[in-house]
Amino acid sequence: MAEALHVVKHPTGFYSAGATTVFASRHDQRFSYCLYVPSAHDPDGAPLPLAVLQHGTGRRGPQYRDNFAEWAEERGCLVLAPLFPAGVGDDPRDLHGFKFLRYGDIRFDLALLAIVEEVGERFNVRTDRFLLHGFSGGGQFVHRFAYLHPDRLAGLSIGAPGRITYIDPSSPWWIGLKGFEEEFGQPPRVAELRDVPVQMVVGSADVETWEINNPGDSNWMDGADAHGVTRVERLMALRDDFESHGIAVRFDVVPGVGHDPMLVLDPVKDFFASILTPRESS
Repeated sequence: MAEALHVVKHPTGFYSAGATTVFASRHDQRFSYCLYVPSAHDPDGAPLPLAVLQHGTGRRGPQYRDNFAEWAEERGCLVLAPLFPAGVGDDPRDLHGFKFLRYGDIRFDLALLAIVEEVGERFNVRTDRFLLHGFSGGGQFVHRFAYLHPDRLAGLSIGAPGRITYIDPSSPWWIGLKGFEEEFGQPPRVAELRDVPVQMVVGSADVETWEINNPGDSNWMDGADAHGVTRVERLMALRDDFESHGIAVRFDVVPGVGHDPMLVLDPVKDFFASILTPRESS
């Protein structure tokens, strides 16, 4: 196991190396994060790159982190897995608020950036630009995050989002971008996404619709199914939408895989490695 490479024996330092414990965010202690800090980390050496793995509805952040541990050791990349718990805010039953970036007075995009900055203060890691992947609900979060913060992204991996925001100024937020500036206080920065490497990834058998086609859900909007019914169809439509706006997309379909986040991570690791390798050799 990659964790065995770490021999830190210190009552606090032990839990800040390798697969760390879970830390509360100083910015907002309702939120938290865990890390994988590879043995290449040196407080006095070159800063490491950062990969952020955004959970979906199941909040499986530590599992993402553990899946990336060996990769993190091989690539010398620090891995961050934030946690936005369900039931934050007025509705204890809410599962979805983080996916749309704003929920009540909470801005989840800013909460993530605050965690990134905190990690940068604690570890020798580059935080100006980072790699970002999310699957399902996390895939919803990351592509909307990219409309606001493309300047912070070294690479963007969008995994199987069920409800998609297209680059369409005529359709209301969140199906499109009409009202985006009123929602977030700034216009979408779509043109800047042309400079960000983008991947979209989905399993070929990710065709169940019970979770994403439910008009009775308070998060449903008319028109959400206008570009397809399954996650595969909707992600293909998002790819076409990105490319029509000059944003190049690497599109990965994993054969025989359904809606399982852990089974689509190999192409994500390959995509991230393709971005890191030129930097490592420079």
